[in-house]
Amino acid sequence: PYPMLYDADGRIGRYFGVYDEQSGMNIRGTFIIDPDGVLQAQEVFANNVGRNVKELVRQVQAFKYSRDNGGVIPCEWEPGDEVLTPGNDLVGKVYDNWKAKE
Repeated sequence: PYPMLYDADGRIGRYFGVYDEQSGMNIRGTFIIDPDGVLQAQEVFANNVGRNVKELVRQVQAFKYSRDNGGVIPCEWEPGDEVLTPGNDLVGKVYDNWKAKE
């Protein structure tokens, strides 16, 4: 259900700055773009390192949850986990309000 594309002529890769002119190939890039067309996240790897698809799906779920419900999504969040409420009370106290999974 997640759109992916192939960039045969490098036009999209050039736009996002991941096209390698010397090899004529794109460097591995992942870009999460919201429904308004705003880039929310980008991750670029050398071609000899693969990406974690489970983590990519988790990130998309987190961005969607935050967009639909508000809140700050902590690291290692999974659907159904608690989120943080942004505000001055949270500044410098994230660890006191949320503990990473062990």
